[in-house]
Parts: sequence; structure tokens; C-alpha cells
Amino acid sequence: MTITSQDQQIRGKNSYTFDEFLEKRSNLDWYKDDPFLQKALKKYAGSQYEQIHNELQHFSPAVSSRWSTLAERAARPEVRPYLLHFDAFNHRIDRVIRPMETHQLEKEVFSTGLFSSKMPAWESFAKRMLIHQLGEAGVACPLTCTIGLIALLEQYPNEDIPELEQILQHTKEGLGGDFAIGAQFMTEIQGGSDLPANVLEAVPDGKNYRLYGNKFFCSVAHADYSVVTAKISGTDKVSTFIVPSWLPGDKEKEKRNGYEINRIKWKMGTAELPTGEFQYNGALAYPVGPAGKGVAVAVGIVLTLSRLEIGIACAGFMLRAAREASLYGNFRTVFGKKVKDYPLSARTLKKIENAAHRTAAGAFKIYDQFLLLDQPLNAGIPVDQPIELRKQLFNLRELVLLQKICATNEGGEVLRDAISVFAGHGVMEEFSSLPRIFRDIVVNEQWEGPRNLLLTQIYRDIQRVTDWYPPADFVANVLEGASQATIDRFAEQLTDLLQRPVCGGVSEASMEAADEWDVFCDSIFKAYQKIALEELQ
Repeated sequence: MTITSQDQQIRGKNSYTFDEFLEKRSNLDWYKDDPFLQKALKKYAGSQYEQIHNELQHFSPAVSSRWSTLAERAARPEVRPYLLHFDAFNHRIDRVIRPMETHQLEKEVFSTGLFSSKMPAWESFAKRMLIHQLGEAGVACPLTCTIGLIALLEQYPNEDIPELEQILQHTKEGLGGDFAIGAQFMTEIQGGSDLPANVLEAVPDGKNYRLYGNKFFCSVAHADYSVVTAKISGTDKVSTFIVPSWLPGDKEKEKRNGYEINRIKWKMGTAELPTGEFQYNGALAYPVGPAGKGVAVAVGIVLTLSRLEIGIACAGFMLRAAREASLYGNFRTVFGKKVKDYPLSARTLKKIENAAHRTAAGAFKIYDQFLLLDQPLNAGIPVDQPIELRKQLFNLRELVLLQKICATNEGGEVLRDAISVFAGHGVMEEFSSLPRIFRDIVVNEQWEGPRNLLLTQIYRDIQRVTDWYPPADFVANVLEGASQATIDRFAEQLTDLLQRPVCGGVSEASMEAADEWDVFCDSIFKAYQKIALEELQ
């Protein structure tokens, strides 16, 4: 038998193609094609819904297509951020090199004015939930940090330091179309989340200060301004400062404000985001907030908002995972049937969608409470407020913490399940965004307080207020709308756990109690999310 050239071209050729799946995925509109997201927004935005809905119909195509493409291109390992310490003339510049795609994405995202007083709160919320579906992508953490910086400046205006008002306007409203980016540098090598252990020194210099020392986790290393915690010379209490990256006229010269970036960290996730180690050598810093109250200020305002945003981000991550897993399950045929038509796969897809919707519903409900409360950002719960308001503020504080630890933990499970729907293709990073987003959510679980730290904080918070807020009342208020049997069960568990050695010395009894506390926190928050979801349906 003679093999012709035509035979050679046909023989061994595989005609299988993913084009149908790719076309559907690329043509999806993340808002228009998500009736659940529209339903949630309609419930909470109220009379502003139509206006916001129309705005999102114009906004969403950019996120779903152009910005998604930029995020994917910026995620290539060979273009990850790095440092250029010196220029050709031996000047120390510490230039953070990032790919063009990240610069373009950042510029377009920030130019939408997400924090401007002109934008309704629910519009900003919905737009951010869509942006989070990109993954961190080098822009989500800068957005989150900027939110905290703006809130801090609004909470503590200081007419004696006009530079602070200029920074507020630059970040919130933009100057000449340029929106500045914020960061928050709080952790140090010896302390991590233990902010009272800070040793960075703030030396008085007139009405301002000069910083000396090291910060060890500095995400958004390229930011224009940063919130920095430090101890004023001669004190043992932490204060809060705003530090410009460059003084007026120095950004163009690449002359930094009295600090150096030692290196860019190599992280498993949020790899597009430059996280550095900073050495301060007399950086000019503007004090903000009460002196010596830096821990309370940082936690009550900056970290609270970051943790709140992480919950919103997790909802975005899960919504994207659910959408793309469902799309692939409906496309891929194996052993003669589509993936979605196998009971085990159908169960997985349903589980992913339920978790995504439950998490998003919970994020909407918590944000609604945040917007409704008067002065929800406080350095602790104010004792001079009416008892019912104090309880509502306390509920919000604990729900933000619960959401942070539970949504990041379940988010990891959801992303793993979604990846499994794709089988081998699920771990191919050029095939799907899900592996990248999975790594991002693992990092989010550690940022702004890891799980065990926040579990401890929640336990101590509830224990501390029992004299004016009984555990049973806390459960009943948080789970309003649940069955009485559910409320009674959680109230009984909480009352019992508060008598157990959850935060005592290490023993078999304390470890067992700690394990039960972990399970309890996860369970009660999922019960809260379930109520939120039922309210939508």
C-alpha cells in the first residue's frame, strides 16, 4: 500500500477543538449574564437600582473582556514584578517594574473613580465585585488599600496638615484625571499581625515625623501613599502615619521619600502584586488619628475595611469559578456523556453554585448593614452609644471577621472543586484563570490576620461583652430569620464554648474546645449566609 501525501496529512490528525467553549466563555458578560447578581443588587440598591443597573451594563463588558484579557496577559511568570535598584548613573531609584498590561489595567480601573463621592455606594460595591472576578490581577489589593487610606483620612481630618487633605482628594476624587493609589504597611519581621510589637520609630520633626526602621510585608510597593504604623520616640504605643512615596517634584526624578525597597517578595499567589520589604531612613510622615492609638485605629478602620473587601473578593472569585465550571461541564463530553450529566459532577457543580450564591448573598447583607449603621468604623465599640446601636456595631464587627475567615476557607474548596471539573485542563494556567485565582484566595486567607488569630479575636470579643450582650442575644440577632430551633442550638453551643478553655493553656481539653470553636464559627456564619440567600429567593 502506497501512502500518498494526502494520506500523510490526514493520518494522525486530531480534529477535536475547544473553540465552542472558548467562544462562549469570551462572549460572556459577567453582569448581564448573571441574573443572581442582578437580583441581589435589586434588593439592596432599592430606588437606585435602575440607575446602577444601567451603569453596570456599560461597565461590565470592559471587565468581562478587555480587562480580563489584560489580567491574563499580566499573569505570565516571565513578566512578574521586579526591582531596578539603580539607574545608569548610580542613583538609587528602586523602580518597581511591572508589565504594560498591569499599568493599563490599573489606569483604566482607577480612572472609573470607584471611591468618588459622585458614585453611589452600591454602584461602587457591584463594580468592585465584578473587578474581583479578575482575581487579584495587580489591581484588587491596591483598590482595597486605597479604600482604607481614604476612610482613615475622612475619619481624622487635620487642618494643621494641609497635605493630608491633598492626599485625600488625590486618592478619592483624582487630580487632573490622575487617581492616586494607597497602601498599608503595618507588619514587621518580629511581629507579623502583632502590631503592638512594632519597633519602627517615628521621630518628631516639627508637626510631622521621620521614620526609621523596617517593614517586612509591604504590598502595593508601587503605591503613591501608604498607611504606616510606628512608635513615636520615647513611647511604647503605636501611632498611625501617612507616608508619601515621593515628595512634591520627586516622582519624575525617581527620588523616593527617605526609604529603600530591599526586595520584592516571591509569593505563591497575588503574584502580579509587588510586595516588598521597606527600609525607612528618615521618611517624612504625616500623623493621622490620636497619638498612641495606632493599633485601634489601624484595626478599627483600615483592617476592618480590608477584611470586608476580602469577603467581597471571595464572592467574586466563587461566582467566576461557578460560571466557568458550569460552562465547561455543559461543553465537555467524556465516555459518551457531557460532564454535567454525571451525578457526581452534577453534585459538584450544584455545590459550587450554591456556595458562590450563598457567599455573595452574605457579602451583600453584611455590606448593607455596614452602610446603614452610623459610624461603623470605630477604634473599638463606643461605650457612649445606646445599647442597641452598640449591639449592631458589635454584630458587624464579628460578621466581618467571620466572613473573612469562612469565605477564604470555603473559597479555596470551591476553587479546587471548580478546577476538578476541568480535570487535567484545570491545572493548565494558559487554559483557565482558576489556578491563578486559587492561589490568590490562599494568600487572602493569610492577609489581614490568619484564621487562628481571628478565631481567637472573635472568641475574646464575645467573651468580653457578655455583661451587656448575652451570647443567646448575640446569636438571635445575627441569625434573625432562622428557625427558633436553629437559634436555640447555636445559642446553647456558644454559651457552652465560652465556658471552655478555647484560649487556655495547651491540653487535650483545650485543643478539643478549640476544634469545636472552629467548627462553630464556620457553621454559624454559613447559617447567616443561608438566611441572606433565602431573603433573596
